[in-house]
Amino acid sequence: MKRLFINLYFIVFIFCVNAQESVTTPQSIDSIQLKQIERRVEKQLKEKQKIEKWNTDWAKFYRYAESNKKVKIPAKVVFMGNSITDRWRNREDSAFFDKNGFICRGIGGQTSSEMLVRFQADVINLQPKVVVICAGTNDLAQNNGKIEKEHILQNIISMCELAKYHHIKPILASVLPAFYFNWHKELTPANDIVELNKMIKAYADQNDIPYVDYHSAIKDERNGMPPKYSKDGCHPNLDCYKIMEPIIMKVIRKYIKE
Repeated sequence: MKRLFINLYFIVFIFCVNAQESVTTPQSIDSIQLKQIERRVEKQLKEKQKIEKWNTDWAKFYRYAESNKKVKIPAKVVFMGNSITDRWRNREDSAFFDKNGFICRGIGGQTSSEMLVRFQADVINLQPKVVVICAGTNDLAQNNGKIEKEHILQNIISMCELAKYHHIKPILASVLPAFYFNWHKELTPANDIVELNKMIKAYADQNDIPYVDYHSAIKDERNGMPPKYSKDGCHPNLDCYKIMEPIIMKVIRKYIKE
């Protein structure tokens, strides 16, 4: 019995010592781990804010709200579009916009409906001489559900009519080629893009609006985007933008002074 008591006492003693060591010896976090934690927290906070803004700002007016306040009015040229326009300025070739005094108002993932909704805030209010409109990719990708090509064209027409009413010269750009969309791989958009471009060009020709044909300059034999111009078959790389830039500049120069 005495021996059992001694053994129990020894076990309790060891337990207390270990417990005390665990309390009095906190684990340290080095600077690298701390930065990793801070980045994770920051990322989670941004995602939360993004979701909150999406729930209250469907057209993403917030994206350029502060930038619009800093624009020198009247502006020269505004590029209105989706991620193809957004990446052009904000990822691949900012120098093209900066040296020419052009303004980018592209937002990734947007359809022509969303562009139309924010056209007043992101184009008309800036009073540009010219607006370059590139829309339709995400409509055909069904980002907001299925929409007929006729309705895509109607949204584009509405943007043009708004521009002309406010004495802004619209320039219509073709939808860029894509054989597939990596976020909606079940779709086969190549021929739909060709058909939509024919509709956009026909409207442009009938209404004395310049039409810029990027599609013919960069398509491959499948009416898709060649791998040398895009990693994902949809979004241009710098080499592709360098082909597009002189094409659009040739038209813009007709309406603005260098």
